[in-house]
Amino acid sequence: MTETTETTDRPPPLLSTIDVGVATLTLNRPAARNALDRSLRSALWQAVADAGDDPEVEVVVLTGADPAFCAGVDLRELAGGGALESLAGADPPEGAAGGARDENGLFRYFPLIEKPIIGAINGPAITGGLEVALQCTFLVASERARFADTHARVGVMPGGGMTVYLAEAVGFRRAVEMSLTGNFVTADQAYALGLVNHVVPHDQLLATAQALARDIAGNDRRGVRRLLRHYRELANTATADDAHQLEGEMAESWLAAAGGAAPLSDAQRRTVQARGRAQSSGSSDRR
Repeated sequence: MTETTETTDRPPPLLSTIDVGVATLTLNRPAARNALDRSLRSALWQAVADAGDDPEVEVVVLTGADPAFCAGVDLRELAGGGALESLAGADPPEGAAGGARDENGLFRYFPLIEKPIIGAINGPAITGGLEVALQCTFLVASERARFADTHARVGVMPGGGMTVYLAEAVGFRRAVEMSLTGNFVTADQAYALGLVNHVVPHDQLLATAQALARDIAGNDRRGVRRLLRHYRELANTATADDAHQLEGEMAESWLAAAGGAAPLSDAQRRTVQARGRAQSSGSSDRR
């Protein structure tokens, strides 16, 4: 296991560890409820990019230092001006830190990589912090998690995909209600709405997210990445028939690349079968 260090007395804005193919990134401005100032946004962007390039990393887990996951963009810094040049659409000045527009022009808090990112939501995820969570592949929530879009309360418009990803997760009308009222949603309510995949006791959050990450990391690497790319492509299809066609094309091209056979050795096949039998029988062994 490795951990980032800094030579200054100031704690690093983001912590990173790597263990058994899983990179765990922790937003580390707890006194500011992990608000996204330039230093944290820059560190988050770079850490995710590094994880994407690291051949030892298969899955990323993103969480926050208690008591919050992320309170959103640092309003004190925003009040000083110029904190969100790239979000506002202008080119950021040379040396600007954190957050950027992808080649397609969409603003993201971290780059889109070919590996899944599991959000382990340990506390409130508010406004920009909710956008960070929504940019993850899927979410596991602590019982202490809370979710809110307070853009309308502070008179700022979202630009990090809030209106798209929130509506995709909870449905159009629920998303509109959350955005217009700014009201908070509890972890259990978020689970009922489909915003999070699991709600677990707070002290089990990181272990649960990392166990899910290991489940993914133990699968066929190429298969995981191709499926993840396919699910992302589905979001841009217009109709169910378009989506079905896209899946068929994926299956045909994958099979052709494998020479018409599933690319598993006998040993790999036995491992997969044993894992399936263990999980179908209710065994607690996730691997």
